[in-house]
Amino acid sequence: MMKRPNNLFLILHLFLLLHFTSCKENIEYVNTLSGSEALNDGNKYITEVMIHDIFSPPVASRIYAYPNIAAYEIAVMADPKYKSLMGQLNGFEPTDFDIPDEIHFPLASITAFYEVGLQLVFSEDKLIEKRDLIYSDIKKKGIPDQTYNNSIKLGKAVADHVMAYAKKDNYHQSRSFEKHTIRKEEGTWQPTPPIYMEGIEPHWRTIRPFFLDSAAQFKSVPPTTFSKEKNSPFYNEALEVFNITNNLTKEQTDIAMFWDCNPYKMNVKGHVMFAEKKITPGGHWMGIASIAAKASNLDWKNTAEAMAFTGLAIMDGFIACWDEKYRSVLIRPETYINQHIDEDWLPLLQTPPFPEYTSGHSVISTAASKALTHLFGEPFHIVDSTETAYGLPVREFSSFKSAAAEAAISRLYGGIHYMPAIIHGQTKGAKVGDLLISKVKTRNDNLAEK
Repeated sequence: MMKRPNNLFLILHLFLLLHFTSCKENIEYVNTLSGSEALNDGNKYITEVMIHDIFSPPVASRIYAYPNIAAYEIAVMADPKYKSLMGQLNGFEPTDFDIPDEIHFPLASITAFYEVGLQLVFSEDKLIEKRDLIYSDIKKKGIPDQTYNNSIKLGKAVADHVMAYAKKDNYHQSRSFEKHTIRKEEGTWQPTPPIYMEGIEPHWRTIRPFFLDSAAQFKSVPPTTFSKEKNSPFYNEALEVFNITNNLTKEQTDIAMFWDCNPYKMNVKGHVMFAEKKITPGGHWMGIASIAAKASNLDWKNTAEAMAFTGLAIMDGFIACWDEKYRSVLIRPETYINQHIDEDWLPLLQTPPFPEYTSGHSVISTAASKALTHLFGEPFHIVDSTETAYGLPVREFSSFKSAAAEAAISRLYGGIHYMPAIIHGQTKGAKVGDLLISKVKTRNDNLAEK
């Protein structure tokens, strides 16, 4: 006959079971958020919110940059090999943070990311929902209350410092600046069909750059002198756009559509007009950075470095590009061709609502490719699925440089730019990217390359 276990044995058994379960939960939470997924997803969610809220490409670049800077600054605290951006970026003053012993740095990092992002978009509820899922998940995995609270507190403290920095970049002041005045001189930019929207962000050159000395640091050569005369250099540039777009191959059409990235695209059917919401060019390159981080199996710290570095290149690239756009205020191919070559011609892509010179795609794609090549090296096989969510197929590239070159030439195929805007845009973007690499260091050994 079996003896019944005494009460002392039962109590000891229960204690060991509870102790084992507690240890298991603690071990499980430690590795939560350790990979690239949380930050990649965060940037994806911010992209979705920006598409919903319809932010312009320059403004979108700002919304990408600051949250990723905040996430990266936590990585600096977690690993001494990383170098803070404080003291390196224009006006980003160093400060000290209290870092408790009981801390989960990945949670602090993703908290900083969302706390900054929430203050830069309109549809905060969509981001709050995603953030709270992260909080709920790590609680279920057994993070101690003290560690959880400390991590959230640190993330918010870093976010506050980054937002104090962001509020001094002249963005909010520029919201009250006067709108762009349409000029009457021939050869200057005019609003284009179908909604003839006013020029966006004419004062973006006044936004404080992160690492450029000024918006005009890499001032482009002037565009080709405007002329209506046949066989003049300017006429021939427009004729080149006209001829290429009228004889596009399927590959050229696919390239143009893949890199369209126009958040202002409007469709008109009879008396009905509706928007087709799309990713911005900066969003496309942040997506490529995420793809590279995932393909390289980066941890959260490396991912924060890659996203912040790419965000810096894109933001200052737009500032440099917009400086030239509203200096030259050059007429778009669509307007010129309709007036002087073929009044019925339409570009393959809808013309964005701002002046022609230089090409924004060319500038920021080249700058971003420089930043990413610095981090990941080349060749680097990219399976670019950034646009699949918007009904476009995957495209593959052997390097970031080749992807940027395709993004630039896509604007000729789309009928958006004359060739000089592309060539000189690439030149400007290369200078922006090279300056970033030489001036901003993310590693204390001065080596950010993989």
